[in-house]
Amino acid sequence: MRKRGFILILTFMLFSLCMNFGFAEELDPAQVNADKFGLLTLLPPLVAIVLAFITKNVVLSLFLGVFSGTFLISLNGSNFVMALFNGFLSIIDNVLSSLADPWNAGIILQCLTIGGLIALITKMGGAKAIAESLAKRAKSPKSAQIFTWILGLIVFFDDYANALIVGPIMRPVTDKMKISREKLSFIIDATAAPIAGIAIISTWIGYEISLIKDAYASIGQQVNAYSVFVSTIPYRFYNILILVFIVCTAVFLREFGPMLKCERRARTSGKVLGDEMDSKFVEESKEIQPKEGIKLSVWNAIIPIGVLIFASLLGFYYNGYNTIIGGDDAALIEILKNSPMSFAAIRETFGASDASVVLFQGALFASIVAIVMGTSQKIFKVSEAIETWVNGMNALVITGVILLLAWSLSGVIKELGTAKFLVSVLSGAIPKFLLPSIIFALAAIISFATGTSYGTMGILMPLTIPLAHAISPEASYIIMSAGAVLTGATFGDHCSPISDTTIMSSMGAGCNHIDHVNTQLIYALTVGGISIVFGYLPAGLGVPVYLTLPIAVLAVVGTVYFVGKPVEDTEAVSLKDVADL
Repeated sequence: MRKRGFILILTFMLFSLCMNFGFAEELDPAQVNADKFGLLTLLPPLVAIVLAFITKNVVLSLFLGVFSGTFLISLNGSNFVMALFNGFLSIIDNVLSSLADPWNAGIILQCLTIGGLIALITKMGGAKAIAESLAKRAKSPKSAQIFTWILGLIVFFDDYANALIVGPIMRPVTDKMKISREKLSFIIDATAAPIAGIAIISTWIGYEISLIKDAYASIGQQVNAYSVFVSTIPYRFYNILILVFIVCTAVFLREFGPMLKCERRARTSGKVLGDEMDSKFVEESKEIQPKEGIKLSVWNAIIPIGVLIFASLLGFYYNGYNTIIGGDDAALIEILKNSPMSFAAIRETFGASDASVVLFQGALFASIVAIVMGTSQKIFKVSEAIETWVNGMNALVITGVILLLAWSLSGVIKELGTAKFLVSVLSGAIPKFLLPSIIFALAAIISFATGTSYGTMGILMPLTIPLAHAISPEASYIIMSAGAVLTGATFGDHCSPISDTTIMSSMGAGCNHIDHVNTQLIYALTVGGISIVFGYLPAGLGVPVYLTLPIAVLAVVGTVYFVGKPVEDTEAVSLKDVADL
């Protein structure tokens, strides 16, 4: 008995020593896989990304990307044939796990329900009425693009809602002005996440603040995380500059790279869709045309969409309120009890809310309102309304499939330890002035490879703030580095063909997904390069942000004006379109 007790004590002491010396970290499966497979951990995202560009088939590419990852994991202790078999079975497990996640399930339901809502609005003639109303004001490709940009800024509170609302509303307007679907999807994608990421109230903010708070706590500092978040906004160079970039291309009517070819195709031939555009989008647009003979009214769009937005805003507050009240943060509970309608209370409730559930609830309620409106106006019967709603959901089923595979790929990448491998390879002795630029680039690489900005933030923020503090304890330097994580993750996410927001932006615009990625990539890389050269490098050298940011904005303006080329016959096309109206 004494011997057994001695062995237990000895085992406990050895375990404690392992913990103290950090050996317990080796028990982390992701770290074990990162050490074991090394460079091969990059295989799944590379397979998915390369095949997506080659085959232009996102579903097949994502499936093979997931399979390459599950195959690698299954090689552990198995022969080649069994690894193939187990790898295939693991794909099913990963897809089921992705669907079983409440957040993911909520996002898919949200996408499908908003698709049904848009179909109802279109059937009632609301979308066409809005399009005709905007077309009277959007008398040229320039103003149509600016209106799309403004609408993207208005739907600031959530990037998913932005991608799914703006596209269907503005698609008829931009089609009328002969703006390519590739350009429309770029404007949508480049406003959705950038504005949601820096908005002072949004569904992103709770996650970002929690990461900042925990990272500062790891260096022994208790800070006002929201104040730190606000302080990072001027250093979110990519978020700000990509919004400026959109305006510049619209105002100057200049494009470059693959987008120039697409815009010239649209202006000269009227083909807003590429030759390889899937025919299903054309068929879908025919199926949800307004019923003949109905009186068009903008209120058939404004009321349902207004209900969606208003219900979502109320839902964010209510959902977040219940989450906080049911939690154990006494300070936040006190704020909600004493000042429930204060800015701080609204900010915290929005941050604590479950956006996937709230937007689904809001879209469902708005759909019911649309059905009641349509039936009361005798536009359709209840049975027709439900059929229209279901058809609208069917149009986004492919989006759900792609999202499930993208999330499955993200889970496989996490299990393989891809991000841990990248961090270990790319981190090391870093000069002070280079750290923000390197963090920005590293965040972009991880986000591009994994297709998730949230995951990238979660990986790098706990590493970045302690590292920045160790190199320089200046508050502004740490804040700058934190901002580099947040905006670098957005940048990489924009470039990635396996990102959920990229997928939803192309679907919302009715654009071929790979065409959207091909045309957006050069623009994102350009603004990302400007963010480093004119933003993080001078800021890292000590140049104040009130100087670096305006200079970076001027660099964007100059790039679009001098590198971009005019879209051919733009003025002639604009005058003709106005006459047609």
